[in-house]
Amino acid sequence: MVPTPVREEILRRIRAAENEHNVRVLLAIESGSRAWGFESPNSDYDARFVYIHPSDWYLSVALEDKRDVIEYPIVDDIDLNGWDLRKALRLFSKSNPAIVEWIQSPIVYTTFGSFAELARALLPQVYSCVSGVHHYRSMAKTNFRGYLREDSVLLKKYFYVLRPLLSVRWIERYATAPPIEFYKLLHLIEDQPNLVADVNALLEQKRAAPELGRDKQVPRIHAFIEHELDRIEELHPGVAIKANSITALDQLFHACLGESR
Repeated sequence: MVPTPVREEILRRIRAAENEHNVRVLLAIESGSRAWGFESPNSDYDARFVYIHPSDWYLSVALEDKRDVIEYPIVDDIDLNGWDLRKALRLFSKSNPAIVEWIQSPIVYTTFGSFAELARALLPQVYSCVSGVHHYRSMAKTNFRGYLREDSVLLKKYFYVLRPLLSVRWIERYATAPPIEFYKLLHLIEDQPNLVADVNALLEQKRAAPELGRDKQVPRIHAFIEHELDRIEELHPGVAIKANSITALDQLFHACLGESR
């Protein structure tokens, strides 16, 4: 959870960003480890938002040259940045993992209008399981190769491999975008209760300690990861036939423009 003073400060900074840039924030959420559910006590707050300009801003020959992100330096462990609505929807149409996770975040700071509700409703139509598998498989492989191949490993990195591996399992089973909360994925390995117990024990340790540090490999978790990486290496999920989502995303864009006037 986000402590009340931190939440209030994030909201203050969001309102300041609206005033500074003459925009309206449609959705502001927490992303990263706090939204995933395996933060440490000293984890940063990764606040992300989608915003919209007044409609005239989009009526420009030079629209593609305009800046479509708002970024601020990290201050007091708060990392705040956001994307213009048009950029967010263009990336959403490509199943960009960041925006797909933003609209599903369980930690919401503020919303305006119907953007969040409509975007979530469109997720089954827009999401590409093929893109999802490629993304999560690559994330798991990169973190495994970078941090978990030595005798002494960074224990927190187990979660940066387990979450994407279980997300691939979710896509295989349900053919939908996986939830971002780690605990919602654990039923996918409920047939391995000893593995689940090891994962939960490590999770409690991570939540309690500022930094897990290095230690010996956790044998059951490590064996599961190596097995899953081998298993999904040649995985080719079926391509679901979907209606063209651009029309629906255009309608969402126009709806948000109308609400922000």
